[in-house]
Amino acid sequence: MRIAFLGLGRMGRELVLHIIDAGHDVTVWNRSPERARALEPKGVRVADSAADAVAGAELVVTTLFGPDTVRDVVLRGELPFAEGATWVDITTVAPSDATELAAWAAEHGVAYAHSPVIGSLAPARARQLGVLLGGTKAATDVALPVVSLWADPDRLHVLDDAARAATGKLVANLALAVSLQGLAEALRLGRGGGLTTDEVLAQVQDKTMLQAIAGMKGDLVRGGDFSDAQFSVNALAKDLGLMLQTTAEPLPAVEAAAASLRAEIESGHGEDDVAAIARPVT
Repeated sequence: MRIAFLGLGRMGRELVLHIIDAGHDVTVWNRSPERARALEPKGVRVADSAADAVAGAELVVTTLFGPDTVRDVVLRGELPFAEGATWVDITTVAPSDATELAAWAAEHGVAYAHSPVIGSLAPARARQLGVLLGGTKAATDVALPVVSLWADPDRLHVLDDAARAATGKLVANLALAVSLQGLAEALRLGRGGGLTTDEVLAQVQDKTMLQAIAGMKGDLVRGGDFSDAQFSVNALAKDLGLMLQTTAEPLPAVEAAAASLRAEIESGHGEDDVAAIARPVT
């Protein structure tokens, strides 16, 4: 297919490589053009604008930073979608945003699917991401062969509604955020009672409910260097804001995690890995 890929952040750069390797005719665009030009040796065309990238594409994939960026690039940008084109948005958005984007697409004759991914850069490279795909059957039928390129087949779920896919992604990221907050607090408690970082990590990995997150982020916590981000503080903080706007019911654990992330951002560490909230408080 002729595919336009908009947005080459951390995750976007991983996903587009799978599309290129599958032999599709790919045009890329990114607000920071140097990231797009870095892909030229792979045989892609680099567009000067999002509109240039989308013109003539059968499938448009967007991997952007939040719903406001999607609105700015796609809705306000008045992109020239080809007749019969399909748009697959991978950006993490709230369910209300997904409903809005689906309505906009329908008004403009575009088939829309929302397909957020669950996982970080390493599983993206290994084609082992969790993938949710929600939308009309016309949209999901076109999108499925492409999003399957980076999916763990056992973790690929097709839903009949874009908003439900968006909700599922937020639920998954809530589990990550709350687990990270639990690990951070376990480390604070342990240090307060005289345990070392290694001793706390060993304890929580002894069949506790924090075992998974300690296994995932323990080495970063031990090393204390969070600069090589698999998933950034800024990105998770944005997602927690979407969670809090999605339900009127209280989410106190989410609010605690959000406060920890804000502290990192205010300290200039917004582009660090999310495990940074487990660093010692100074």
